[in-house]
Amino acid sequence: MSKRDLKKYLNELNKEQLEEQILELYDKFSTVKVYYNFVFNPKEETLLQECKLKIFHEYFPLQTRGKRKKPKMRRSVAHKYIKHFILLGVDPFVIADVMLYNIEIAQTFAAENPIKQELFYKSMFNSFEQAVKFIISNAILTEFKSRIIAIHKQVLFQKWYNEPDFKSCIELLED
Repeated sequence: MSKRDLKKYLNELNKEQLEEQILELYDKFSTVKVYYNFVFNPKEETLLQECKLKIFHEYFPLQTRGKRKKPKMRRSVAHKYIKHFILLGVDPFVIADVMLYNIEIAQTFAAENPIKQELFYKSMFNSFEQAVKFIISNAILTEFKSRIIAIHKQVLFQKWYNEPDFKSCIELLED
């Protein structure tokens, strides 16, 4: 069904029928419920803290029964939250904060634990590049430039093999 057809169909319904359909969508589809819950009660700060905690535990998992769990270091966890926040229409400042936090926490982990997987570094660069592009496209560079530069400095300090890629992203900021 095209958007035009949908509009035509909705115009034919009366107010009660529209309400009934929306309530049915709300009950049937969890994504609709999540959307309306966010629209009418946008607890961005709570979502942000929950998200940061999940990302943190990817690199520094909780100890259970005296046993230290192995860090999973999955970029996908942060990426899933970022995608979800974009769909909900969360403030770009919050999304940019999550994007940079993901890289910063990974760097904190890498500073304490040598990482041999090349994929980790490629993944962090991809996250960095996406964050820089997102920040530039949303015209919020002024607020995040110092964090972006700090991430690059940490890449230099930790001697990541793909530092030139990070440097090329930093050069985008100067254009």
